Amino acid sequence: MLAALGLARYQGPGKGALETLLSLPLVLPPTAVGLVLLEALGRRAPLGGWLARHGLEVVFTWKAVVLAMAVMSFPLLVRSARTAFEEVDPRLVGLARTLGCGPLAAFRRVTLPLAWRGVLAGVVLAFSRALGEFGATVMIAGNIPGKTRTLALAIFHENQVGRDERALALVGVTVVLAFAALWTAERLHRRPAASA
Repeated sequence: MLAALGLARYQGPGKGALETLLSLPLVLPPTAVGLVLLEALGRRAPLGGWLARHGLEVVFTWKAVVLAMAVMSFPLLVRSARTAFEEVDPRLVGLARTLGCGPLAAFRRVTLPLAWRGVLAGVVLAFSRALGEFGATVMIAGNIPGKTRTLALAIFHENQVGRDERALALVGVTVVLAFAALWTAERLHRRPAASA
């Protein structure tokens, strides 16, 4: 949410490059993103080694699943929330500041209440994207039953071992969850019609 707010308010040089960088997971192959995460967080990598020395294992754990889903769905949250924050009139925030609100209070009392629909729609869209994440997850978390297996990975596994009926049942669950999430996001994006 902070990235979205920063992009909505920042108008300086490099904004386009930053927006592009944050949107890369939308267009990169998920396996490429997963490989980058694996290389960055493996025990031999500086960051991964440092985390391991401090007792935090990420690769091939549930944390890797969460990280892969978060990275792949992050651009949808940022884009939706940024649009919502851009629609908030900065004069209202300025007015709150002149009435004694600090930056955090102005955000909490003015910006967020005016942008909540777009922020929540972004959260729901990000959840929808995370629900179907496969490539980055299988690269960094693997497909470990009871540990890192997600719905998408379970569908793939069931199909690969010839249990198509179970795979189709899981597809049905995924379709219901995705439909509910997208329907909710659409409802949140629609503004109530102004009364005549």
